[in-house]
Amino acid sequence: MQQAGTITGNRSRLGGRITLALAMLLASLGTSIANIALPTLSREFAAPFAEVQAVVVAYLLAMTVTVVHAGRLGDAYGLKRTLLAGLGLFFAGSLLGALAPDLWTLIGARVLQGIGAAFLMTLSMALMRETASAGSLGRAMGLLGTVSALGTALGPTLGGLVIPILGGRGIFWVQVPLAAIASVMAFALLPARVPAVQPDLMPNADSGGQGKGQGQGAGQGRAAAVPLRAMLRHGLLPHLIVNVLVANVMMTTLVVAPFYLGQGLGLTDTRVGLLMAIGPVISIVSGVPSGRMVDAWGSRRVLLVGLVLMAAGAFALAFLPNRIGVAGYVLSILVLTPGYQLFQSANNTEALADVAPDRRGTVSGLLNLSRNLGLIGGASLMGTVFAHSVGTKALALASPAAMAGGLQRTFLLAGGIVTLAIVVQGLARRWVRAAPAWPAVSG
Repeated sequence: MQQAGTITGNRSRLGGRITLALAMLLASLGTSIANIALPTLSREFAAPFAEVQAVVVAYLLAMTVTVVHAGRLGDAYGLKRTLLAGLGLFFAGSLLGALAPDLWTLIGARVLQGIGAAFLMTLSMALMRETASAGSLGRAMGLLGTVSALGTALGPTLGGLVIPILGGRGIFWVQVPLAAIASVMAFALLPARVPAVQPDLMPNADSGGQGKGQGQGAGQGRAAAVPLRAMLRHGLLPHLIVNVLVANVMMTTLVVAPFYLGQGLGLTDTRVGLLMAIGPVISIVSGVPSGRMVDAWGSRRVLLVGLVLMAAGAFALAFLPNRIGVAGYVLSILVLTPGYQLFQSANNTEALADVAPDRRGTVSGLLNLSRNLGLIGGASLMGTVFAHSVGTKALALASPAAMAGGLQRTFLLAGGIVTLAIVVQGLARRWVRAAPAWPAVSG
């Protein structure tokens, strides 16, 4: 009987993890699939780059505005219930995007998708943390990193296959059935865990008291909601700052690459999609091993190694593609992307390691907030740097030489940003030593 119960429990956990992985995949797919469609959407709607850029930025901005609130709502009303709401929003946004008659309706659909994606990314991380023991936390975060990379890889690849057949808006038809499947799986496979006492969703910034009640897990006490200012004092801020800087660079590769590969090197949409999938595919393979490295070597050491690889890859992108073409792009991505995977596993592990169960949604939300701020920076600010470096807002008219110059200047800046992240990480040890311990969970 005990063995049968163990098998049932293991199957239940496996089904739950598959569900959470699919939710994370949807959110990352939504982030990457639109990038390759930007040149096509620009032609279909006869819109300049600055306008179609909003298709990417609107999604990221909606996630950014929503992500911390998503975590707090999950802590308050139950992670499963809130995740289901997010899946419903993502489904509705995907369907509206597929049917959008004009660019601004499409941008509105992306806002709806982005709000749903904030729930998917934040609550998947929080629920995955609940299933992982202290000794396997790195592997759990590595699994989510793998799935996130899979979504990032599938986005350009699926887009490159679908766009020639269905056009730019066809990319959203891919997401509609996946969102429906994830909703059914979440309803059927995830356990309902609702807190007996709801925390204050908007605590006073100066409050620091703790209440008592029942936590989301059986037998767990619940501490009162910790103000965001207090959370930042507990060694969390350096993780958030570095997350912003790193995500900025990764989104830069997704926004700049379709234009450089397509117009700078003259490749077809299908070939561009396949090339852009190379880095994420490497992340898929290296995700869980990265988590194992974190468990074995410690998060701080792995985090630094990841940042050094990212800096090397960013500087390589500034020079190698212009010298040896596609091979230079691939070699640079082979260095950059594993570094990002190592960073993500280590940074998320260290940030969530000692967080009380009733605060994991909020901390996960803050991690995703910082990531989304970086993605917005990469899509908007770094996209603007690229357009300015090319010398024209009408990128479709730019010469290959202008594209090459824009790529070089943009990734020189990106390499400098990762170097700044290394400096921040070096200063983080002093910050963490000076930070107070997390308040104990009252019971």
